[in-house]
Amino acid sequence: MTKIAPSMLSCDFSKVGEEISRIERYGADWVHLDVMDGMFVPNLTFGAPVIKCLRPCTELPFDVHLMIEDPARYIGDFVKAGADLITVHEEASGSTDEALKLIKDAGVKAGITINPDTPVSAIEPYLDRVDLVLIMSVKAGFGGQKFNENCIPKISFVREWANAHNPHLEISVDGGINRETGKRVVDAGASVLVAGSSLFKLDDMTDEISLWKKYGPDTE
Repeated sequence: MTKIAPSMLSCDFSKVGEEISRIERYGADWVHLDVMDGMFVPNLTFGAPVIKCLRPCTELPFDVHLMIEDPARYIGDFVKAGADLITVHEEASGSTDEALKLIKDAGVKAGITINPDTPVSAIEPYLDRVDLVLIMSVKAGFGGQKFNENCIPKISFVREWANAHNPHLEISVDGGINRETGKRVVDAGASVLVAGSSLFKLDDMTDEISLWKKYGPDTE
């Protein structure tokens, strides 16, 4: 069954704790938290202190996506804040190897991600040491962007690798996800759908999340 990870980037920031409780009631599997530093991406969101305050709001796994420069500097802070999975960008400054090692050594699941313009070959050296690959179908930094078709062959490539070497590898896709694109990326091999505006625009996400969870190769 496909996992659904609503992106809190699209929620009402004046009541994030309530919004997290709401997506849990509606059947979400993970909470996707986008951390932006204003340098790696031209936008700012929140950091480890906010995530720590949100941790008591739910028992759902916190899927923390670090859109920051030199993420190794802050891995310890996000581990202490309660992250269950920490994903870093291959394009970020600093050592990706060091960041992934720090995450794994802390007993937290590790993820690697790339922007739409980055070839999937850039993350191939890391596939055997991560728990998740996040394929960005929009450029990291802002919500509400249009789905980029270039992500489909990337998903297929990682799925083929995972089938051969690590069937438990999660493949997540973030950006422009809705009913149509969600099914397409799952058919290509994705196992996690990250979605913001297409879910948070709904007063009740229950039916939509339930539908998406059933996506798979045999879904009409």
